[in-house]
Amino acid sequence: METYTTDDALTAMGFGKFQALVLVYAGTGWLADSMELMLLSFVGPLVRQQWNVSAQHESLLSSVVFTGMLIGACSWGYISDKYGRRTALLFSIVLTTGAGFLSALSPNYISLIVFRFLVGIGVGGTHVFSSWFLEFVPAKNRGTWMIVFSVFWTIGTILEASLAWVVLSRLSWRWLLAFTALPCFLLLLLFVIAPESPRYLCVQNRISDATLVLERMAKTNKVALPPGVLTYHKETQLVDHNPLTAQNGRLPVRDNDCAADNAMSSKSGGIAALRKLFSRKLLRSTLLIWFVWFANSFAYYGLVLLSSQLGDANRRCASGQKSEVQQKNDNLYKDVFITSLAEFPGLVISAIIVDWFGRKATMWILLFGCCAFLGPLAVHQKESLTTALLFGARACGMGSSTVLCLYAPEVYPTSARSTGVGIATAIGKIGGIVCPIIAVGMLRSCHQMEAVVVFELVLGLAGVACILFPVETKGREMK
Repeated sequence: METYTTDDALTAMGFGKFQALVLVYAGTGWLADSMELMLLSFVGPLVRQQWNVSAQHESLLSSVVFTGMLIGACSWGYISDKYGRRTALLFSIVLTTGAGFLSALSPNYISLIVFRFLVGIGVGGTHVFSSWFLEFVPAKNRGTWMIVFSVFWTIGTILEASLAWVVLSRLSWRWLLAFTALPCFLLLLLFVIAPESPRYLCVQNRISDATLVLERMAKTNKVALPPGVLTYHKETQLVDHNPLTAQNGRLPVRDNDCAADNAMSSKSGGIAALRKLFSRKLLRSTLLIWFVWFANSFAYYGLVLLSSQLGDANRRCASGQKSEVQQKNDNLYKDVFITSLAEFPGLVISAIIVDWFGRKATMWILLFGCCAFLGPLAVHQKESLTTALLFGARACGMGSSTVLCLYAPEVYPTSARSTGVGIATAIGKIGGIVCPIIAVGMLRSCHQMEAVVVFELVLGLAGVACILFPVETKGREMK
């Protein structure tokens, strides 16, 4: 009997209208994530002013969001591998939307903290969007389209800065919270059209359901599927070639393959997925991905904070003032807007070289490039030079993060992909929690050189870790 795999079908169909719709839907989820994170730069000072809370309570508002994201990243990865990509996406979208709107109605500081914590848990599931999207993309185009997908993140940061600029000058911070929740509300309205991943359906031995999704894709793209029937992986061969042995839309496979499939169907995303992550084959990749994800998140959020803190720290330390001086809102919007624009050249550079040099080389080149841009900031520089150096560092940091978001899902098999990426994302959130201690704490105490040295060390070690990755995934089929 003639057969084909999911990769064969995706290669035959190419990237068409169906994948473009999936890109827009998943990209909107990525955009919503970036908006919720950038929101933290604007709301804290206003909440502190309105409710007269301390600086520690202001920082707690950011910390609870990152803590929620850490919990959510692991939880939604587990749910995605056990119950399906659509299930994880639905509940994370519902939680983010509901808690987002409720936080805009918070009667006091405590309720705001609780609702933002729930938003963090919901937003922690946005990594499922990237895994879900990549499972529809042919191997040949995966690098380029992941870069295009990441553009939505940059659009979200710019949109949030622009939204804050307009809304906060006319309305209160509550309106900004409400407007920021709108993209997730739109995803909820359109959820009915989001398909389940055919790769996930194959892993669950739901071959007939996977075939229906692929047929819908082929119809939308106006192409034909390969001849034959769908099977799971090329190495999963039929016991015999009698077509009568295919029952209930499920292809019979070797006994040991069938047993493995059934075990994964019942425990997918749980102990079985964790065992895969720590198996002898994936252990080295898993540990290195964790560290590089931590370093990328540490650097990315640190660079966002440096954009708003470094110039102010230079002025205060030069004048001998150790007290906190609040930046004017207009300057904050301008800094966030300009440095967010730096992400576009970072995406362009990574798009050009990711399918040329490969995933590993692209990441370490960009990480070492980020080190090079940050190095001169160990000492005080002119404001224009500081902005230019941060611009270059932000571009390299964004490019490296984007390629990592492509590389990790390609390393892990479908049965453990969301769990693996989810845990890595959670560890990255630890970097987001820790970096304010460096970026803000050290700068406010006029220890600029020490702060930059810490960034250099973390980024340099991450670059070495990328060199040590055991596999290159460029052009490789997703398992």
